[in-house]
Amino acid sequence: MGPAASDFGAGRTMEAVTARHEEPTMSEALKRRGAANQAAAHVDADPSSPAQDFLPLRGIDHVEFWVGNARQASDHYRALWGFTPVAYAGLETGVRDRASYVMVQNDIRFVFTAPLSPEGEIAEHVHRHGDGVHDIAFAVDDAASAWRETTTRGARSAREPVELDAGKDGVLCTSAVHTYGDVIHSFVDRRRYRGAFLPGYRALRAPASVPGGLSLLEVDHCVGNVPPGEMNRYVDYYRDVFGFTQLVHYDDSVIHTEYSALMSKVMTNCSGRIKFPINEPAPGKGKSQIQEFLDYYLDAGTQHIALRTEDIVGTVRQLRENGVQFLRLPHEYHATLGERVGDVGVPIATLEELGIEADRDEEGYLLQIFTRPVQDRPTFFFEIIERHGSRGFGVGNFKALFEAIEREQAKRGNL
Repeated sequence: MGPAASDFGAGRTMEAVTARHEEPTMSEALKRRGAANQAAAHVDADPSSPAQDFLPLRGIDHVEFWVGNARQASDHYRALWGFTPVAYAGLETGVRDRASYVMVQNDIRFVFTAPLSPEGEIAEHVHRHGDGVHDIAFAVDDAASAWRETTTRGARSAREPVELDAGKDGVLCTSAVHTYGDVIHSFVDRRRYRGAFLPGYRALRAPASVPGGLSLLEVDHCVGNVPPGEMNRYVDYYRDVFGFTQLVHYDDSVIHTEYSALMSKVMTNCSGRIKFPINEPAPGKGKSQIQEFLDYYLDAGTQHIALRTEDIVGTVRQLRENGVQFLRLPHEYHATLGERVGDVGVPIATLEELGIEADRDEEGYLLQIFTRPVQDRPTFFFEIIERHGSRGFGVGNFKALFEAIEREQAKRGNL
């Protein structure tokens, strides 16, 4: 379980579709379907609306995973995902309890950290959860101010503000607070720092070859799973402590299949650059994917991270060739896709070949695909997403996605 509530302290309206007596055109019909999708998703707020932002976040600075073997993890993300190793910390740099590799692709920065002994918080984290996300770090202009603003509003401190002097590389300021489960949010101020990653890390020489053909640009959103009845508590936490607003919510009437269901609320910061869906399981005939995650992760945690691309077809094709495994959809899904979403710039046959999903709302459309879990425990996975106007999360695909996940759960004996 995550910290208790006491540890934390304390819509956009859609344009109505005008009824017509004549038959709607294809464009009008698609707009109506998009509006219906958005209505079913319960759009709550416009993050671009004016609001006092006491916690200006520049974006996601990095995501740190605590894993059993950081060197092998970094090799995996270089060889399969096309990430470039840029920095390292470990015994050779004077760090005695851990080894960390920093991997970068465009504006995505992942850190893989492993313990060097069976004792300590990293080893305990890996023993309990398996490989998983420990830190979703925010880039800020003032890490001390960010820590004060959040802790005075009820956040539990994970690391008080500290200035790390790196000599000629400058000074980096960082701090951190807790969120759900064992996940933390660090605040990182790099304005006076020119080093490879953090003080204590050394730059790595770029490898001779990194797989090409990939266009992973930035973190689009990070999804957290929490136990039943906990979703609203963490929604309140992000609202009260971080100043986030609720962008959209999905209840179990929207996200369900014959066997399982979930409820989700999407929180976003004032600029709309940070988006955190928060999920909890809902009762069903079988075990939902959220409950399966909780059963194997043994706590609330980060279920998946969506990576934005501007070329999902080329990127997924290359990832498949590299060995990344994605969920598969039945032919019936793509057989009716064109009627549901219209022209999305990619032939339906290509989408079906690669297993890519599509959805449309009143703002535009998106293309998305989900990997299978990227470790042995059925916990963390990735989403690849390409957006064309739509700020949604593919509500029209939820049923097909859930059924695909349930087929995988059935193979594992967990449905």
